[in-house]
Amino acid sequence: MRRIVLIAHNLRSSHNVGSLIRTAEGLGVSKIYLTGYTPYPIAAEDDRLPHLAKRQHSQIAKTALGAETLIPIERIEYIFKVLLPLKRKGYVIVCLEQHSRSIYLEDYLVPDKLALIVGREVEGVEEEVLDAADEIIEIRMRGKKESFNVAQAAAMALYHLTTAK
Repeated sequence: MRRIVLIAHNLRSSHNVGSLIRTAEGLGVSKIYLTGYTPYPIAAEDDRLPHLAKRQHSQIAKTALGAETLIPIERIEYIFKVLLPLKRKGYVIVCLEQHSRSIYLEDYLVPDKLALIVGREVEGVEEEVLDAADEIIEIRMRGKKESFNVAQAAAMALYHLTTAK
């Protein structure tokens, strides 16, 4: 059985985070890591000011529609503290990004254990994170626009990754 985890790194929009959580839960992703400055739901040992934590949580919950209570979510600020243990557990680290090294999603041979990284809404995944990844995949654009919203791109990629033979 394929195991996929999602890493949302340096996203700004709480609504995108909520959408990612809902999509990941619906597609059977086993865990979500929220890294960098990505907003996150209220946590047990939350060091944010209470009013800020509550505001972010309610914005995430608005689009997650309860999925934030159904899937394991871990907040780890420094992404490399997530990547190294996942690599040791046999996960292939894959970034979703347009890049000269990328493989089109439809051509990608999906491994049994995969950690998918999605990054900043406008700038994309940072070069140092791309360098740490084992592979980079991208969604082939067919229209005139150059990119998709991060939540929509993640949904397309996760659907393919979870259903590929």
